[in-house]
Amino acid sequence: MENNKSSKKITNVNADNSVSASSDGNVFTPSKESAGKAKQFRVISIILWAVAIGLEIFGILKLREVPINMTLLIGLIIGMLALVVVANILWKKANRLDPASEKDKTKFFIQNQLGVIISVIAFLPMVVLIFSNKNMTAKQKGILGTIAGAALVIAGLTGTDFNPPSQEQYAEQTKQVELLNDGVNNVYWTKSGKSYHLYQTCGYINGERTKEIFQGTVANARELKNISDICDRCANQAKKAKGIE
Repeated sequence: MENNKSSKKITNVNADNSVSASSDGNVFTPSKESAGKAKQFRVISIILWAVAIGLEIFGILKLREVPINMTLLIGLIIGMLALVVVANILWKKANRLDPASEKDKTKFFIQNQLGVIISVIAFLPMVVLIFSNKNMTAKQKGILGTIAGAALVIAGLTGTDFNPPSQEQYAEQTKQVELLNDGVNNVYWTKSGKSYHLYQTCGYINGERTKEIFQGTVANARELKNISDICDRCANQAKKAKGIE
C-alpha cells in the first residue's frame, strides 16, 4: 500500500468545507457560499449577454444605413464577442458551483447550454442580415460576414458545455469516494490532471514534474478543474484494501 504522505506541496482548496453533499447522499446541495458565488456569476452573465444583444440591435440598425460603416460594425462584433465569451465562461462556472438536476431534462439542457443558445441569438441574425443586405458590396459582405460568422462559432464553442454537471452526478461521485475513503469526501488532483485521486502519493500525480497537489472535495475538483473521473489506480487500491470486488 502506498504511504499516505507526499513530499509535494499540498494546497487545500476546501479549508472551510464550502461544498458538500446532502445528508441522504442522493442529492447534491451546494453550500451557501457556493450558491452565492453561482448566483453572482449568473447575474453578471445575464448583464453581459443583455449588453451584447443591445449592441447587436444597434449593429442591425447600422446595417440599414448608407454608406455602411465597416469600422464601426467590425468593432461592434468584436465587442459583442468579448462580452458573450466572458458571460459564457462565468455561466459554466456557476453551473459547476450549483448544478442543475437531471430530473427535469428540459431545464437541465437549457441551464447547461444557455451560453450557446444566447450566442446564436446574439450573432446569427446579424450574419443573415449581412449576407442579405442589398446596400453592401460583395467584398463588404465577405469581410463582415466572415468576421460575424467566426464570432458566432467562437461564442458557440465557449458557450457549449460538453460535460455538463448535475446534482445526481456530484452525489454519485461523492458517494463513491466516501465508500472507498472511510466516509471522507476528500480527493487530490493537479493543474494538468484529468482525474482526481484518493491518495496524494499516487504515481500519476506525485511524479518529478508535479510541483503542487490540490486537495478538496469531489465538487471542488469539478468546480476548479472540471474533473469528473476518479483515478482507476487509486480506486482499485482502495477496493483491494477494503476487500471490495
